[in-house]
Amino acid sequence: MTNLRKRAGAIDAIRGFSLLGILMANMLIFQYGIYGKDELWLFQPSSWDLISHDMLKIFIEGSFMPIFTFLFGYSMIKMKESIQAKGLKFGRNIIRRSILLIVFGIAHSMLWDGDILVIYGIIIFFLLIFVNRKPKTLMIWGIIFLVISVGISYGSMSPTSPEDALRMENHVRETINIYGTGTYSEIMNHRMTSDPLGMPGWFMFFAMLLTPVLVGAMFLFGMAAAKYGKFMSPKQEQGSYLQLAILFVPLGIAAKTAAIMFGETNAWSGVLQMGGAQILALGYIYLFAYIYAFSSGKSAIFRSFEAVGRMSLTNYLMQTVICTTIFYGYGLGMFGRLGILPSLLLALGIYAVQAVCSFLILNRFRSGPVEKLLRIGTYWSWNGQAKPKKTIASHIPPEAPSS
Repeated sequence: MTNLRKRAGAIDAIRGFSLLGILMANMLIFQYGIYGKDELWLFQPSSWDLISHDMLKIFIEGSFMPIFTFLFGYSMIKMKESIQAKGLKFGRNIIRRSILLIVFGIAHSMLWDGDILVIYGIIIFFLLIFVNRKPKTLMIWGIIFLVISVGISYGSMSPTSPEDALRMENHVRETINIYGTGTYSEIMNHRMTSDPLGMPGWFMFFAMLLTPVLVGAMFLFGMAAAKYGKFMSPKQEQGSYLQLAILFVPLGIAAKTAAIMFGETNAWSGVLQMGGAQILALGYIYLFAYIYAFSSGKSAIFRSFEAVGRMSLTNYLMQTVICTTIFYGYGLGMFGRLGILPSLLLALGIYAVQAVCSFLILNRFRSGPVEKLLRIGTYWSWNGQAKPKKTIASHIPPEAPSS
């Protein structure tokens, strides 16, 4: 197996692994709503629900989407290298991809609140500033953005005023009723018109402008890793993977555990949660890469992760279709009724089905359906492949025959 194939397999497997964690974390949003997941007391949780909720917040929530973000930055650099190797312009292709991600994201956001594709599509324009920078520069800026994002989270988990708390409670109670029994149009109207935060429009606009800085660290770390050539030879790099995993995993878990123990009354809880989540994400990346390298990626479990990762966009969108159908009123109406632990078992079942389907599809086709559409639009080619630039050979007169 060549180094390139090893690299592709490791990256695909890590991406597939991240989708499992994303699904498990998103089960809180699917089942309780984007605000209700932090107001669990309104759903009369059992003791098992409370324990499972804390375990999710420590080990899962906030630490798997950054893995996906890291890999997005990594793949952006690899895409640039591949396109330029064919003599093509990177800018026009990546901008087309950006537009398509925004379109997919808008369509996805018509189903639920947790879409990230629009943000990814928009942030590509921000990342173009850094795409030609040296890896050391990317690391420095990544650390700067990480410090800023963690600093802004100081006090973010502090108790709200009684008026804000009452507004949030009323919103969640209304959400329980509408999401559990309402039609698609009623759910959409609730999402578009209800404002549980009471934030002025200018504040929300300012927050959107800050988004690239708040989430940019993991993108830049991924871009730097690609430029350093990381994950290209997993077997040779596994020692460094283990060292970084031993450093980051315990540190991230400790920070997130401390955030829960301190509670919302402590202004540092937000800092510990935000910082710990991203540190743990890096730890998971290197821990998974180490295990993958140690086993040479040959086990059925790793091949399952690879298959899901190769179809990451299709599987991500299908997770939303499946789960909204299960939990929302226009489907089975299980909103807020299943419980956290059963929902995690459901997530494992959904993921297992996706792994089998991904295997079957990739045995017949080169990519998933949404990935195929994305490649067609990116490269402006029906076969989804970048067309190498034709070179015009200079005219060389035929050599005169020797006498």
